[in-house]
Amino acid sequence: MIGRIKGILLEKKAPEILVDVHGIGYELAAPMSTFYQLPAVGESVQLFTHFVVREDAQQLYGFAKLAERDLFRQLIKVNGIGPKSGLAILSSLEPTQFVQCILREDIAALVRLPGIGKKTAERLMIEMKDSLKEWGTAHDHGADPIVVSKSSTASHLLQDAISALIALGYKPQQASHAMSKIAVEGLSTEEMIKQALRQMS
Repeated sequence: MIGRIKGILLEKKAPEILVDVHGIGYELAAPMSTFYQLPAVGESVQLFTHFVVREDAQQLYGFAKLAERDLFRQLIKVNGIGPKSGLAILSSLEPTQFVQCILREDIAALVRLPGIGKKTAERLMIEMKDSLKEWGTAHDHGADPIVVSKSSTASHLLQDAISALIALGYKPQQASHAMSKIAVEGLSTEEMIKQALRQMS
């Protein structure tokens, strides 16, 4: 099992990251919460990881904080929630926000997440509520930021943001419509995605 990775960031195109580790390029998928904290291409990066092996694919997932990875692992144990849905949830809500939605039984907030209908939201609450009761004491959400520095993307910002939203499970029309409501001038890709997610939440 690969638990953590440290190397040079070669590429970042949401939700995919490419990290060079002693000459080997590792491809990772990451939630937008991690993308917001990534350093510039060419700089050093460290990420907590989760490795998924299926019959038809192998995928490595990367997270800036241990709490994100732990919540991702709990999410994908829920029937009907796969890794793609797990990334979409973590891209839309911070771990503490998601946990509060579960503990408060806030169905309305959960069904606004991409790919989550009422039945899935109810299943999330039933299957995760007990395991998340001690979340606040088990995780210090201000700790574990192991990504080195922040940066913004320089080119094709709007299209990159729309592509990222589509990769997270939104329809192209939804992504474009959300972007049309944002004053994108001067914003980085990450800032555009943040504002678009707020528009759709």
